[in-house]
Amino acid sequence: MDQYLSSARFIDSDAPDVVAFARTASAGSNSDLDKVQRLYGAVRDGIAYDPYVNFSDPTNFRASGVLAARRGFCVGKAALLAACCRAIGIPARVGYADVRNHMTSPKLYERIKTDVFIWHSYAELLVDGRWVKATPAFDAALCARVGIAPLDFDGQSDSLFQPFDRAGRRHMEYLVDRGAFADVPFETMLADFRATYPMLISEGGISGDFGAEAVAAAD
Repeated sequence: MDQYLSSARFIDSDAPDVVAFARTASAGSNSDLDKVQRLYGAVRDGIAYDPYVNFSDPTNFRASGVLAARRGFCVGKAALLAACCRAIGIPARVGYADVRNHMTSPKLYERIKTDVFIWHSYAELLVDGRWVKATPAFDAALCARVGIAPLDFDGQSDSLFQPFDRAGRRHMEYLVDRGAFADVPFETMLADFRATYPMLISEGGISGDFGAEAVAAAD
């Protein structure tokens, strides 16, 4: 269990800014259940979802790096949620799956040539003796703009994805579960990204406003 409470290379729960963020977000809570719900909300909505990052830069996979930028993609946001939980004494780890995600932008699709996203990330938190999955990727503001309900987390049951948008159109589906890890497997992940999305990695990410472009694509 120590590995799920200790600071790590990417889940750097001892970083001062991460500790301060976690303590502020969970202040006033009187139970672990309440704490994880507050932390989930703070990471989901306080950090904008943005996949237009440099995927070869480890900073974008690290909790403290994502917190400093106040933006990040699913891997970095899940690492931040796990780090925040560890910072206040709640065991946490990160999990991954390959998914088919229908919320994207034409620019991102042009780089990756598929709607399958490998190594999509969520956090797993130990609450009241049970591991529960929480996915803080898509912030509420972005969800409202593209017409999907934000993904809630009650701290007691798995919260993984929204299968449909508000219009009943397919939004996301899980294809392959890659399991849980004590820290972000950056080198393995980057090698797979290079093999699967060579254009995205070789160009060092994408410039632009993902939110605006995703909204336009959803209309």
